[in-house]
Amino acid sequence: MADDNHGDNLPPGFRFCPTDEELVVHFLRRRDALLPYHPDVIPDLDVYPYHPWELEGKAFSEGSKWYYYSRKMQNRVTESGYWKPMGMDEPIMSSSSSRKIVGMKKYYVFHIGEPPADVWTSWIMHEYRLPDSGSTSKSGSRKRGQPKLVSRLLHYID
Repeated sequence: MADDNHGDNLPPGFRFCPTDEELVVHFLRRRDALLPYHPDVIPDLDVYPYHPWELEGKAFSEGSKWYYYSRKMQNRVTESGYWKPMGMDEPIMSSSSSRKIVGMKKYYVFHIGEPPADVWTSWIMHEYRLPDSGSTSKSGSRKRGQPKLVSRLLHYID
């Protein structure tokens, strides 16, 4: 994994800007099934001990976006705030003619403090997961009771 935020595995001049479908199909699904994928630039990260602005140097970044894998947890709380879900899960559809659901996406906004005195920030996290029917791989990469692997994109909105 790259520690310089730009990806040692990307040739000069290349940018990492996958679509939602590409993140799920070419990265998350292959990672969950323990299959190789390229470029291997997205690190595993336990995000909850960190504030979003502390992820520089820990997550893979491209512009104002940070990419990382983590395990899905119910408690999305950090030392000084929490990630509040926004809206419903959105299906991610394949671009093929079959238009099947390949993944799900959910948005979270980072709030500083505790409700009702919390402060809404400009940090937005997009959480990608495999559909429930395909969340366990054939290779058995998930142990019983282990939280699901999710791919996350953290975006700072100016």
